[in-house]
Amino acid sequence: MNGRWTKYLLTGVVIALLAGCSSRPTDRGQQYKDGRLDNALEYVNEPNATGKPVNAKDYVDQVMEVQYASGSLYSRNNDTFNAVEQWVRSGADTRNLAQYGISAYQMEGADNFGNVQFTGYYTPVVQARYTPQGEFQYPLYRMPSKGHGRLPDRTAIYAGALSSNLAIAYTNSLMDNFMMEVQGSGYVDYGDGRPMMFFSYAGKNGHAYRSIGKVLIDRGEVARQDMSMQAIRHWADTHSPAEVLELLEQNPSYVFFKPQPFAPVRGAAGVPLVAKASVASDRSLIPSGTTLLAEVPELDNNGKFTGKYHLRLMVALDVGGAIKGQHFDMYQGIGADAGHAAGFYNHYGRVWVLKSAQSAKPLFTANQE
Repeated sequence: MNGRWTKYLLTGVVIALLAGCSSRPTDRGQQYKDGRLDNALEYVNEPNATGKPVNAKDYVDQVMEVQYASGSLYSRNNDTFNAVEQWVRSGADTRNLAQYGISAYQMEGADNFGNVQFTGYYTPVVQARYTPQGEFQYPLYRMPSKGHGRLPDRTAIYAGALSSNLAIAYTNSLMDNFMMEVQGSGYVDYGDGRPMMFFSYAGKNGHAYRSIGKVLIDRGEVARQDMSMQAIRHWADTHSPAEVLELLEQNPSYVFFKPQPFAPVRGAAGVPLVAKASVASDRSLIPSGTTLLAEVPELDNNGKFTGKYHLRLMVALDVGGAIKGQHFDMYQGIGADAGHAAGFYNHYGRVWVLKSAQSAKPLFTANQE
């Protein structure tokens, strides 16, 4: 999902680093129970986690996608993939990882006490038409040629600064367009019975990004602790089109798209993504193809932490401009339900990097493709 630098809307709000203390609140899944970790990735004899991965089949499917799409990436991680799959078939008891030649490295988290940040992203589906008609008046644009010089900012683009020849679809929601920019890609349904078109990221206008979520917080219209994609949409639904336009114009950055025939959603590694079995990571710490065992906080339908966790096996296959260090962005899938889940996630869980004995030393090479 190249160019998901725009993800700052959901992940760019600064969160104070957590201090390790058992009395701290756990409304976002902070766990504070593993003691201080002094290394970004600290070897442990076995993960201090209970239960079994709930998505073993999805993990195997994701590994197969890696094998089909990128032989080199699969080859570099094949030993680990095979060892983890054997461990899964044996019952996936975390106490038995070493029996299958798997080493576990716990991530220190944002606070050095094991609390790793999780956010979420998804692939939206928007309704559109080929030409402006009725309520479908909001254009999505292809990338202008380099000969245009410095491109206009969002305000100018909304005012018609770009040629209509660059328009590739007209939707019925300016906010839907913006959300698709934030996610970096999406599917477009032209409503003519043909298969949906995939709009991949094609570039940006070169202007600085400003988070509209932060704008709403600074204006006192949404409380910081309540900020989410749903909160932004609710604000937009309860304000006039002119007010929505004014808010969006606070972000001068703009994203362009490239239409493609119906295609799978691929991450930056070029591999089709399986929902909740793939994540975006900071490649300088967690290279593409890395297998993760994650204790992910469970949220209810209102985005509140239930006090429970699910163990998941996931593969790092994507990147994001706001995804740095001890932070993962979980891919939630396609459509409204996935967007509902993705919009709430800004929580903490624990993560162990799994490596086979054959590939564990040296542990990683930074910026590995």
